[in-house]
Amino acid sequence: MSARTNAVALPTKKRGTGELVLIACVGIILGLLLLPLPTPLLDALLALNITVCLIVLFTVLLTESPRAFTSFPSLLLFLTLYRLGLNVASSRLILLDGDAGKVIEAFGKFVVGGDLVVGVIVFSILVIVQFVVITKGAGRISEVAARFTLDGMPGKQMAIDADLNAGIIDGEQARKRRSELVKETEFYGAMDGASKFVRGDAVAGLIITVVNLIGGLVLGLLEGMDLAEAMHRYSILTIGDGLVAQVPALIVSTAGALLVTKSSSEELLAAELGGQLFANERVFALVAVAVSVLGLMPGLPMLPFLLLGGAVYALARVVSNRKSQAKPPPPPPPAAKPESEQIEDLLATDRLLVEVGYRLVGLVQTGPGGGLLDRIGQLRRRFAQDIGLVLPPIRVRDAASIDARGYRIVVNGECVAEGSIHPGCVLAMPPSDRAEPVPGVLTRDPTFGLPAYWVREDDRDEAELKGYTVIEPSAVLATHLSESIKVHAHDILSRDDTKSRVEQLKKASPTLVDEVTPSPLGLGDVHRVLKNLLRENVSIKHLAPVFETLADHAGRTKDADVLTEFVRERISRSIVGEYTDAKGTLVALTLDPMLEQQVAESANDPNRLGQIVRRVSELTLKAFAEQAKTGKNPVLVVRPTLRRVLALHLLEQKPRVPVLSYNEIASVKRIEPVSVVRMTEETREAVR
Repeated sequence: MSARTNAVALPTKKRGTGELVLIACVGIILGLLLLPLPTPLLDALLALNITVCLIVLFTVLLTESPRAFTSFPSLLLFLTLYRLGLNVASSRLILLDGDAGKVIEAFGKFVVGGDLVVGVIVFSILVIVQFVVITKGAGRISEVAARFTLDGMPGKQMAIDADLNAGIIDGEQARKRRSELVKETEFYGAMDGASKFVRGDAVAGLIITVVNLIGGLVLGLLEGMDLAEAMHRYSILTIGDGLVAQVPALIVSTAGALLVTKSSSEELLAAELGGQLFANERVFALVAVAVSVLGLMPGLPMLPFLLLGGAVYALARVVSNRKSQAKPPPPPPPAAKPESEQIEDLLATDRLLVEVGYRLVGLVQTGPGGGLLDRIGQLRRRFAQDIGLVLPPIRVRDAASIDARGYRIVVNGECVAEGSIHPGCVLAMPPSDRAEPVPGVLTRDPTFGLPAYWVREDDRDEAELKGYTVIEPSAVLATHLSESIKVHAHDILSRDDTKSRVEQLKKASPTLVDEVTPSPLGLGDVHRVLKNLLRENVSIKHLAPVFETLADHAGRTKDADVLTEFVRERISRSIVGEYTDAKGTLVALTLDPMLEQQVAESANDPNRLGQIVRRVSELTLKAFAEQAKTGKNPVLVVRPTLRRVLALHLLEQKPRVPVLSYNEIASVKRIEPVSVVRMTEETREAVR
C-alpha cells in the first residue's frame, strides 16, 4: 500500500543538567576502567557507591507501583558498570601497591575480623544469596510478569474500554492508562534483561576476587615475602574489596527484587504489608497460644517464649478493637416504591430503558465505584461530549417477567441486548487462554463475548494475584449499556433531537443553516445524514463543518448516503484521530488490489456482491483478531467507492471493524500497514 506521508520537523529538546550529569557518570565509569586512582579518591567513590545503592533501596520501598520507577533497569545497568569499574580500580591498587584505601581495609579487618577463612565464607555466602536466591528469583518473576503482562494486554485494554464506555474515565484518562499499560510491559521486559547484568556482576565479582587473591600471593612471593605474610597482606585486601563490591550489589539486587515482586496495588509497600498482615486477629491469637506452648516444652527457655506469646496476644486484641471501630454502620433501609403510575403514563414508550431482575435492584442505587444510576449519569455526559448525542433520560425499572439475575436493554420499545449478573460477585477476565482457572462460574463477558468467571468477593484477591482483570457488576451492566447505545445511536437520534441541534447551530451560524434548510434539504435529509454518521460512531458534536459540506453538495444530489461520504471526507481529521496513537500512527489493514477489483466489478450483481462482501468480511475479521492479540486495533482502508458497502456489512459483525477510505486518511502522519486481506483459491472458487 502506498501512503502519503507528511514530513514533520521534530523540535530539538533543550539539553538540561540531567543530561550533563549522565554524560559525566559515563565518563567516570570509563575513567575507573582505564586510569589509576589515588586511594583517597577510591574511598570517596566507594562511599558514593554505597550511598547511591541505599538511595535506590529506600526509593523502591517508598514507591507505590513498579510503573513509578520504570527507569530502574537503566539505573541498574549504570550501577553495575560503576561497581565493576570500582572493582578494576581497586584490583589495580591492590596488586600494584598492596594498598586499596581505608574503606576496603576496614571491610577486610572489621567485617570478617581479619580472618581469611571467615572472609572467604562470608563472601561466598553473600555471592550465593545474591546470585542463587535474589537475582535468580527476581529474574524469573520479571520473565513471568513480562509474559503474562503481554498476554493480558487485550483483556486489560478491554477493561479500559469498559471503564471509558461506562463513563468512569474520560478519553484522556483512557489514553494515559493505555500508555501506562505499555510502560508496564516494557518495564518487566527490561527488568528481565537487566537481571542478567546483576547475575553477571556476581560472577565477575567472584572471578575478580579469586584472581586478586592468587595474583596477590604470586606478587608477594616475587617481592620476597614468605607465604604467611603474603597471605595475610593480600587476602585481607582482596576479601575486603569483594565485600565492598558485593554489599552494595546485594542492596541493589534486593531493591530490584522488591520492585518486581510488588503487586499491582497503588499503595506503599509498608501500608500494603500492614493492611494484609494485620487483617485477621485470629491468626495472632493462634500464634500466641502456639508460642506459649513452646515455652512450656522441656529444654526451651520459658521466659522469652511466654513474653512473646503475651505480646502477640495483646496485638491480637489491638487488631480486633480496630476492626470493630472501623466497622461501617448498617445501610439505611431501601426507600419505599412510589405510587403506581397513571394509566396514561403506561401508554408511553421509553426511548431508553433498562429492565433488571429483582435480585439486581441493589446494583441500581449503590455499589463499589458507584451504582448503576451514577454510572448512567456519567455515561450521558460522555456521549454528549464525545459524539454530540444528547441521550434521552434512561429509565431503570425492575421486571418480574425476566430472570431474577437478568437484565434487558430496550431501545424504542425493542430489546437490543440482554445478559445476566451474579449478585455478590465480580467479573474476572483472564489475562490469556493459558491462565490458571479461578474458583467461580465460567461465563462470557456479556458485552464483548470474551471468556470470564463470576468470582465471589472473597476470592477477588486470588483472581487479581493470578493476573485477572476484575470488573464490578454495575460496571459490567453500564459497559453493556454503553456499547448497546453506541451500536444503536442512529436509532436513538430522533427528528426532534435533530431539530434541537439545528436550532442551536442557527443561533451561532444563521446564514449557514438558512443555506441548507429548508431548501435545498429538508430536516429529514439532514436527519438521515446524521443517522448515517452515528451508525459508524462518527461524532456529530460539531455541526458547522457538516452543514458547510451539505451546502456545497446539496445542489447536485440529495442522496443521504452520497452526502454522508462527502461529509466524512470533510471531517476526516476528526474521524481518523479516533484510530491513531499518540504519535499519529494509523494501524491499517488493506485489501488486495485484485480483491478490490472483484468487489468493484460485482457492483451491478447484488447476489455476487453479497457473496464477495461476506467473504471479505470473514477474512477481515480474522486479520483483525490476529492483530488484536498483539495489542493493535487496526482499521480497514479501501477505495472510496467501496467504503460504504463494506462498512455496512462489517457493522453487523463483532468486533466492529472501522472502514476508512484512502481519501479520509490523506492527513495521517504515518500509516503502519500490518496485513493485506487476500482471498485463497478455494475462496475465489466459492464466490464464482
